[in-house]
Amino acid sequence: MASVMDWLEDEKIPVGKTAKKIFDFLKDNFEDVFDAVSTGLEHMIDGILWVLQTPHPLVMVVLFTAIAYATQRSWKTSLFVFLGLLFIINQGYWEETTESLTLVLSSCVVCMGLGVPIGIAAAHRPRFNAFLRPVLDLMQTLPPFVYLIPAIVFFGIGMVPGLLATVIFVLPAPIRLTQLGISSTPQALLEAVRAFGATPRQTLWKVELPYALPQIMAGLNQTIMLSLSMVVVAALVGANGLGVPVMRALGQVNTALGFESGFIIVVVAIILDRVLRMERK
Repeated sequence: MASVMDWLEDEKIPVGKTAKKIFDFLKDNFEDVFDAVSTGLEHMIDGILWVLQTPHPLVMVVLFTAIAYATQRSWKTSLFVFLGLLFIINQGYWEETTESLTLVLSSCVVCMGLGVPIGIAAAHRPRFNAFLRPVLDLMQTLPPFVYLIPAIVFFGIGMVPGLLATVIFVLPAPIRLTQLGISSTPQALLEAVRAFGATPRQTLWKVELPYALPQIMAGLNQTIMLSLSMVVVAALVGANGLGVPVMRALGQVNTALGFESGFIIVVVAIILDRVLRMERK
């Protein structure tokens, strides 16, 4: 048994060294691609941040309250959003909240833009879905801190690496839920529209996507919640937002600051969940 253990320890599979070689190869040969991606994401982040921070905070509060009422048609939800945002301003975290919302909205744009088409493809191609499943499992189970290492290697520090680490962690949710929604379309309904001569594109746009919309919206909801859970992790690579005071409180062992900033994150999460909740009627 001792010889077997010695052999196992001596013949170590070079997982880490192989990963390093891959990262070095990508960095050396695709630097222009990474620079272009970084520039594009920075423009998107700056644009969203400008939209959220340029108007007066009270104007944004009224706008978000109106959006809440338009999506939910509930005065209770709208009142909660209104009071929650006023509470954030009262605590002095409006700027940090808008920065975190920028990270969340940016990740939503990227994740939904990639996740919905990939989920549709997985629903229509069983072999692709079988190949994709273990990849998504790996993306969800690998500790989020591991994603920060290649993000820093390729993009330095700031909002962009925080966004990319968030996207890798969050992307499986919209893919899985979109695939589930498309796959759940009743076969009788599909056979009926095909019998009337619908093309595959018409079937997708007229039947499958409307039927899967609640699942897709659930994927959007999960994308937002998971993105918000990454704000503290993203702060480790220089991303601004509510994660910064949390990290500062941890470093200073400041209970008041930690509870204060953590409670703000909870309020933002509840607001986003209530505004974007969609149930099948």
